[in-house]
Amino acid sequence: EGSSRRRSWGLLVTASVGGTLVALYAVVTPFVTPALRKVCLPFVPATSTQIQNVLKMLENRSGSLVDIGSGDGRIVIAAAKRGFKAVGYELNPWLVWYSRYRAWRDGVHQNTKFYISDLWKVSFSHYANVVVFGVPQMMPQLEKKLEEELEYNARIIACRFPFPCWIPDHTTGEGIDTVWAYDLKHSRGCETKSLEITPETES
Repeated sequence: EGSSRRRSWGLLVTASVGGTLVALYAVVTPFVTPALRKVCLPFVPATSTQIQNVLKMLENRSGSLVDIGSGDGRIVIAAAKRGFKAVGYELNPWLVWYSRYRAWRDGVHQNTKFYISDLWKVSFSHYANVVVFGVPQMMPQLEKKLEEELEYNARIIACRFPFPCWIPDHTTGEGIDTVWAYDLKHSRGCETKSLEITPETES
């Protein structure tokens, strides 16, 4: 009887530990996986100052808005409160579900949508306003993608890191809260523009 009881306890403990590890794996994996990709895009929540700087760059703007790498949905929700039809794309499913909950809690779920998707597999052609929280490694490729897909009247707002080629039309904030706004009608042909402003060197 004692041996049978110990065996039962052993099975119970094994099942409990196994269940805990599976649950932990399910929660942690979506946060760790992006760091294992070729371009690491970790989740770093936007500060309240960053959000206000983004909203400042959206003044007098209208139309649809997309947040690339929307995290916990702060930018999308703030934009929806300003009247935008706002969409967020995020690879981490836990953050997407949490974003949907926050949008519902804040009463803007009808003006927001959140999708679990890799940004490189999405076309942003039908958005007039684009917000990007990127890292330096991804900005050159994303710059090219957006220039190919967006309409001439689109505005792209970059947070934390600017695009390498485009010249910003507006800049606000400082340090990690800096925000750069690019009007695509001015930024197209940036290679030519860069050559024009480069001073000649003496031979």
